[in-house]
Amino acid sequence: METIIPITGAVTYQLTLDPTVWIFDDRKLDLNTYFTTQNVEEDADVKYMREVGAHWSREIMEGATFPPTLKSERKFDRKGMETGTFGIELSHFLKNAEIKPEASKIVLTCKDGEEYPFTIEEAYTLILKYSQDGKPLLEDGPIHVLLRDGSNIDNPIKNVSAIRAE
Repeated sequence: METIIPITGAVTYQLTLDPTVWIFDDRKLDLNTYFTTQNVEEDADVKYMREVGAHWSREIMEGATFPPTLKSERKFDRKGMETGTFGIELSHFLKNAEIKPEASKIVLTCKDGEEYPFTIEEAYTLILKYSQDGKPLLEDGPIHVLLRDGSNIDNPIKNVSAIRAE
């Protein structure tokens, strides 16, 4: 099974996506809780103050570290990675591909030739599910496409082989 998904068409940079490595991506979403918990947008000022306070507290307790290593200190939940169901937002990849201004839609092409068009705005809200219970989606994957509201969680778009901007 081919696990590489190209992003082509009216983009500045053509990308190839490899869902097998996304398990280590910090942007991954836990789909077991994503659709059941309320996602609340946090005020940027409040977030900044909380992070600065946490950094200040760390310096007081542990002393200053030079250079700062907080970004590189990651602890992986091995059990969670082995049993979790994860996805990642398509928007991250569309931003990197830089969709050209003349593009008006994103088309998902499946292995059977079926195509699913979305407006650019809709495409930015899509979630690419790449694992189920800690296992990659081998039979009908490599990804399943979910709507942000979870309305198609029981019937996602499967067997996606390419993403094209038109």
